[in-house]
Amino acid sequence: MAPSRKSSVKQSEPENSKTSYKNRINTKTELLLQSRRHANDVFDVLEYLQSEKEKEVIFAINACQKIFCALLERGDLYVGQLPSEEEIVEGDRDVDEKYHIFIRHRYNNCVELLLDNIGHEVFQVKEAALTTLMKFAAAEGQHPLQKLEWSNHYNFPLELILAVVRCLLSETEDMALLISRFQEFLEMDDVRYYVMSSIRDTVTRVMDRNKRAVMPVFQNNVFTLLTNITIPSQSAEINNFLIKQEGKYEDWKAAKLKEQKRAFEQTWLTFLKYKLPGNMYKKVLVILHDSILPHMNDPPLMIDFLSAAYSVGGAVSLLALNGLFVLIHEHNLDYPDFYKKLYNLLDPSVFHVKYRARFFHLANIFLSSSHLPVYLVAAFVKRLSRLALTAPPTGLLIVLPFICNLIRRHPSCRVLIHRPSAADELCNDPYVMDEEDPAKCHALESSLWELKTLQSHYHPDVAKAAKAINQPLPVLEDDISELLELTTFELMERDLKSQGQAVPLEFDPASGLLKSPKEVLGVHFSLE
Repeated sequence: MAPSRKSSVKQSEPENSKTSYKNRINTKTELLLQSRRHANDVFDVLEYLQSEKEKEVIFAINACQKIFCALLERGDLYVGQLPSEEEIVEGDRDVDEKYHIFIRHRYNNCVELLLDNIGHEVFQVKEAALTTLMKFAAAEGQHPLQKLEWSNHYNFPLELILAVVRCLLSETEDMALLISRFQEFLEMDDVRYYVMSSIRDTVTRVMDRNKRAVMPVFQNNVFTLLTNITIPSQSAEINNFLIKQEGKYEDWKAAKLKEQKRAFEQTWLTFLKYKLPGNMYKKVLVILHDSILPHMNDPPLMIDFLSAAYSVGGAVSLLALNGLFVLIHEHNLDYPDFYKKLYNLLDPSVFHVKYRARFFHLANIFLSSSHLPVYLVAAFVKRLSRLALTAPPTGLLIVLPFICNLIRRHPSCRVLIHRPSAADELCNDPYVMDEEDPAKCHALESSLWELKTLQSHYHPDVAKAAKAINQPLPVLEDDISELLELTTFELMERDLKSQGQAVPLEFDPASGLLKSPKEVLGVHFSLE
């Protein structure tokens, strides 16, 4: 019996034919399972796990799965604190115990090699290693290798799952494809619960070791794994387990929806407390309001992350609005200076970003209250009007009805539409565009001359929308929901399909060249 894996595992030797390695592995596997006398043959099988030929590695992985799952079921692996192999030689133990300790060490060698193969360059090898390790996890759950003390973890192989998660969360390689394969196991409630625990442990260890520096590859793998986790919506849905427990499920944390949500919440908070790569803020914020917050026990705990994102500016701030909206409207969060920050998000870029529709949808909701002060609504109306001067037609078809709706909701703002005294005053607009505080921008002292200017816009739909202020605004608001997703291509298609009115170019239709009696050439010349 070899004392350690390093002395027992050799490099695979070349075979004379394609099928010889299969015959050799199959023979060794059968002998191993038939008699203890062939226990040393396990080294020959483990050799192939380090072969340079992926087909040999995959075949050996399947053989190891068959061997050790059978041995676990038989109870041939040592249970309890594993002695070192040196202690086997020196100690006074019976033959059966020595055999069990030997097989347990070989099982540990196999697990280490399979974990190494998760980083293999060939995906089929990665996949085979991953699925075999999860088979081992299921077998360990049914036949524990540690003496059971009825703890909170019952008999779940947490150490093995932690090792698998650490391999999936590679610091140097994108593991997105393998993680998508792992999603099958994340649908199991107990696996999901302990995977989340392992993610927290791994993220804390890796990020603290690297002094909280940004690690794009590692953090992207964490994000990919987290987004593949779906928490059930009802307790009755928690009924799919990798390992069947003998104890009562009511006492097991993995079987409780509240504990699942708490683990989910803690895992995301652990991940988000570290600095993220720039593009990842957008990825998180896009899914935050519908894939993360609904599954948390205490969603307001996300306020620190959302506040930081809301202060970044640009598209990140626009996306943070969704999460803040959920916290403000559903969890009564009091966010200081919220409207001031929303006001400062209005810049020319809002008409060009990919999330324009989402921003105007949320802004429409936030400004729907009739209890907002007049100066605040006037500031939004005036700022949007000024930005409209340089906005594209698709943006104008959104913002013009939006402005009219704001004036409808707040009749006190109608003073902006028509100010008779403006004709006798200087042409300087008192509105201060660069002022960050809407209370100090003097919007109520100004007028909407920008909309008057847009009435001469080159696009007829925009000019028509701008002329809405020339008549008394109807009580019913304009529905802008259909305009939020309007693109330039759709606008062009709509214009091309529209039937224009026929415009007469000449009162007397011409019957031929130089034949019109009202033309000078037709009177004095003719074609003969």
